[in-house]
Amino acid sequence: MSYPTWSDLNSPSIVPPLGARQAPDIGPAALMVSTDPDLRYISSNSGALERRPFFMGSILTCKGIAIAGPYIGAPYAVMIIESLIAKGAKDIIILGWCGAISGDLSPGDLLVPDSAFVDEGTSRHYTELKGDPPAVQPDAGLSEKLIHELKLTGESPGKGPIWTTDAIYRETREKVSWFMERGALAVEMECSALFAAAAYRGVRVAALLVVSDSLNTEDGDWDPGFNQKKFKAMRKTACGQAVAITRMLAKK
Repeated sequence: MSYPTWSDLNSPSIVPPLGARQAPDIGPAALMVSTDPDLRYISSNSGALERRPFFMGSILTCKGIAIAGPYIGAPYAVMIIESLIAKGAKDIIILGWCGAISGDLSPGDLLVPDSAFVDEGTSRHYTELKGDPPAVQPDAGLSEKLIHELKLTGESPGKGPIWTTDAIYRETREKVSWFMERGALAVEMECSALFAAAAYRGVRVAALLVVSDSLNTEDGDWDPGFNQKKFKAMRKTACGQAVAITRMLAKK
C-alpha cells in the first residue's frame, strides 16, 4: 500500500522550493525548454542573455524573462517549475517535443495540448487524480492565447489531449492504442505533472510541442522524424515564437 498523497494536499512541505535560500525575482514570465538543442538555439538567437547554472542545466535571463532547461521526466521538470514559481514566475510556457500517436499529426506539426492523461508518478503529489484515465489541464486562457499568437504568424497548431508517460521505452502498441482510443493525439514525458504543479501553486501554464516522431504508422513501426527538414525548420520556428510570446507575457 502506498501513502495516500491526496490526503495531505493542504499540508505544507517540510522542504520549501529552493531550500532555505532567498530567491531572486526573475520577473513574471518564464519559458521552460525541455531539449538541449532548443535551449542552445535560443541562447544563440535571442540577443544578450545572462546564463547561470540551474540544477543540471541552465537559466537564461534577459529583458524581464527567464528561460530554463533542459530537463527530462516529470520529477525533474517539476523541480524546475517549482523553483521558477518561487522566483516569481506567474505565466510559464512549456516548449518541448512529442511523439504522434494520432494519424492526424506528423513530424514537424505543432500541438498545444488542452489536457494530459496522467501516466507518471509526480502529479498525484499535487492533485487528487480522478477519471479513467485521470487527466489534468493547463490554463485554458493561456493556452488559447498561445494558439492565437501562433495563428497570427501563420502557424496552425493542433489542439487536444496528450498522454504523459514515465517510460519512453515502454510505449507498446497496446498502450498507444489504448490512449489513442481515449482521444490522445501524442505522447511525451512531463506535461501532466507540470500542469498539476502549476495549478497547485496558482500560476498559469501552457505548452507548445513540436511533433518529432510518430508511433502511429501504417506498418505499426516507429517513424523517427528528427532529421526531417520540416521538423528541423519547425523547431526553430517554435523556439522563436515561444520566446516572443514569453516576452509579451512579461510586458502585460
